[in-house]
Amino acid sequence: MAPKRQSALLPQSKKPKSAPSPKLEDKSASPGLPKGEKEQQEAIEHIDEVQNEIDRLNEQASEEILKVEQKYNKLRQPFFQKRSELIAKIPNFWVTTFVNHPQVSALLGEEDEEALHYLTRVEVTEFEDIKSGYRIDFYFDENPYFENKVLSKEFHLNEGGDPSSKSTEIKWKSGKDLTKRSSQTQNKASRKRQHEEPESFFTWFTDHSDAGADELGEVIKDDIWPNPLQYYLVPDMGDEEGEAEDDDDDDEEEEGLEDIDEGDEGEEDEDEDDDEGEEGEEDEGEDD
Repeated sequence: MAPKRQSALLPQSKKPKSAPSPKLEDKSASPGLPKGEKEQQEAIEHIDEVQNEIDRLNEQASEEILKVEQKYNKLRQPFFQKRSELIAKIPNFWVTTFVNHPQVSALLGEEDEEALHYLTRVEVTEFEDIKSGYRIDFYFDENPYFENKVLSKEFHLNEGGDPSSKSTEIKWKSGKDLTKRSSQTQNKASRKRQHEEPESFFTWFTDHSDAGADELGEVIKDDIWPNPLQYYLVPDMGDEEGEAEDDDDDDEEEEGLEDIDEGDEGEEDEDEDDDEGEEGEEDEGEDD
């Protein structure tokens, strides 16, 4: 699995600046300053100087790392494009990938899955300076749910470090708004059963309440996008459960057969005992 990178929208944590070091008093002004205290103050000042050098190097390292990220982000683009072309040859690649991902699948209702069967391509684009934000594009074939060919959501971090997001307005076809249908379904279901369907996946496009901690956006960018194939190839959990049930049935059948065999052996032993008893009675009759 590709290593996760820190979200582009999370403000870089700043090193707390060291508190001003206490200044050593003039020796002439404090001729009676104990030697131990004087050495301690000198050590604190030297620690502060060293810490300033460490902070300077950390800032320099961050700048260098950003340059490297920008360089390799450009180098990866042709490979991402080639991968997208190959993925387009596999039917239902992206809906299968999302369904197999544990966090994303928890957000999908049955109708969401149906709509995502029309999803043909996903693209993640990090802005040139990377830490200022990114965009996720979802490309769809003609479908019975909405008119859009592309749905996008962007995440930005302004100079002041404040995160924000914006997205495409979904043009739902008549009676096909899954975000409203999901709410209605939950209200009806709550009266009949405790388990409620999750909110529609598509409500994510209208949710801008916490752009700095958008879990779905970060999962797609940092976990799925670097290597979607690993989730596409995950075995279907339903098939695994079915195989497990079949194995349990086979074990039960084998145990049942063993019980029958043991029962047959017991009957054979009883028959042998009866035969021996009859032979013993015949021998006694001959002796008489």
